[in-house]
Amino acid sequence: MILVEAENFGDTGGWVIDQQFMDQMGSPFLLAHGLGQPVADATTQVDFPEAGTYHVWVRTRDWTAPWRRAGGTSADWEAPGRFQLLLNDEPLDTEFGAEKADWHWQYGGARYLEKGTSQLTLRDLTGFDGRCDAIVFSTNPDEKLPDNGPELLLLRRKLLGFDGDPTEMGNFDLVVVGGGIAGICAAVSAARQGLQVALVQNRPLVGGNNSSDVRVQLGGKVNMEPYPAIGNLVNELDPQQVQNARPAEEYKDDLKLGLVENEPGVQLFRNVHVNEVEKEGTRIRAVVGQHVQTGERLRFRAPLFADCTGDANLGYLAGADYRIGRESRAETGETLAPEEADTMTMGSSVMWYSVEEEGQEFGFPETPWALQFDDQTCQKARKGDWDWETGLGRHQVDEFEYIRDYGLRAVFGNWSFLKNKSVRKDDFLNRKLEWVAYVAGKRESRRLLGDVILQQQDIDSSRQFPDGCVTTTWSIDLHHPRIIPGFEDEPFRARCVKTKIAPYAIPYRSLYSRNIDNLFMAGRNISVTHVALGTVRVMKTTGMMGEVVGLAAYLGTKYGASPRQVYEQYLEEFKEVLRAGVPALAETPAKL
Repeated sequence: MILVEAENFGDTGGWVIDQQFMDQMGSPFLLAHGLGQPVADATTQVDFPEAGTYHVWVRTRDWTAPWRRAGGTSADWEAPGRFQLLLNDEPLDTEFGAEKADWHWQYGGARYLEKGTSQLTLRDLTGFDGRCDAIVFSTNPDEKLPDNGPELLLLRRKLLGFDGDPTEMGNFDLVVVGGGIAGICAAVSAARQGLQVALVQNRPLVGGNNSSDVRVQLGGKVNMEPYPAIGNLVNELDPQQVQNARPAEEYKDDLKLGLVENEPGVQLFRNVHVNEVEKEGTRIRAVVGQHVQTGERLRFRAPLFADCTGDANLGYLAGADYRIGRESRAETGETLAPEEADTMTMGSSVMWYSVEEEGQEFGFPETPWALQFDDQTCQKARKGDWDWETGLGRHQVDEFEYIRDYGLRAVFGNWSFLKNKSVRKDDFLNRKLEWVAYVAGKRESRRLLGDVILQQQDIDSSRQFPDGCVTTTWSIDLHHPRIIPGFEDEPFRARCVKTKIAPYAIPYRSLYSRNIDNLFMAGRNISVTHVALGTVRVMKTTGMMGEVVGLAAYLGTKYGASPRQVYEQYLEEFKEVLRAGVPALAETPAKL
């Protein structure tokens, strides 16, 4: 049996590697995100050890099948994610991506292949987000392939040769998992205090929601009392961009990447997704990551770890206490909390924009598989900002592919109506859909619980914690579904309800786990209620959290102390470090 992982193709062409759902399906996949135009072929070379008739299976899915009419069949619409597999430039008879809703191995037939190298080609047929995970060749026509679960994971590792011990990447003072704004700041902050840091990021870009993958501006203010030096590092990576959903260059990916790569104490590991944790009692001993493209397993060891993943993936794997959804008003006493606790979270945004070119007309395909609009329900928009938000009320981790795909259906369905059927379609004649995010911008999922769970009353009353350290300035900004007639059951737009606050210092004790002794957190996964998350989740604020975590890790390394012990035993020295802030690169001390 020969396994070819699609993300490991030698030339991915116009296909993109989508790793957002690795924890659910065990692997990334190639996505044909062409905005209605078929993308360029992906190609690779495969060595066949002997000549023979090989049976072919492709792991894929019909991504729009979950929304087919009740009792409907594939005849309801032609699946938009169809693609072909070519062997030595000859396509198999099967069209893939049109069979089942779930990820599965679709049989593609058999082909005689000579011994030696053959070329594989993935050919997109639609431009509408076809997806290929992997390809299997076997001379056994009755091969039984597990569609998912631990059996599939073990099969992948065995066939790729990664079923042994992970590759040791070394011992570090601090391992930061997650390369968004919070993770960058945590890693660089610690490194500038002399620590050796591993920053593990599961995408090629750093910057998280502020990268050109998602394109969200940095919100909040920095350099506030009681520690006005906190925020200096955020200023170094700030692209000075104050809008969402703009051209890629405005988000200055190279600025953020250069900040990390030029930091002597930071080793950046891109395209590595942490999916295993090794523990000793209540401490993390090491984390193991899977390389997104090759599948190689890598082990990172350290006495201290920081979860900056947003989804709290590291804490979740380590068994850290966490919460998801909204607390009840009776539980917290928060006036903005609902009467009953529930699993409602704020949603994820698939943003987009169009451009106009005078004198040129642009068409767009009909999309019967997308959301269906009329002149009363269509959104007469040329751009989709943060409020094109889906998944409020769904599980933002387990159901995330569904949530992202529903956002794509909203964008494509609305644009198709505007271009083809709207009474105002002439207004859109010279406009083309220029960019649609395939990496959804997420606001809320798991929140790790620390020694302090910040809540609304703390903020409203300006409660002074002795370890208040990161000043949040954003309003309590909570998102709710925006109801559009015809879409009551599954909204695709959101509205925000803002409650003004005075600048408020978040306690340090909200930045480490209460039950995993050596785990920090920075970002939207810190120890707050759902209501309090509304003010702390914007990225300049989360970046300052990262700065503080890096400084705390310095003291933890200096004294061999846990995050909690930094508060309990070294608070006064910690305050001195906070007053000084993160040193400039030229002022970085030698390694401890």
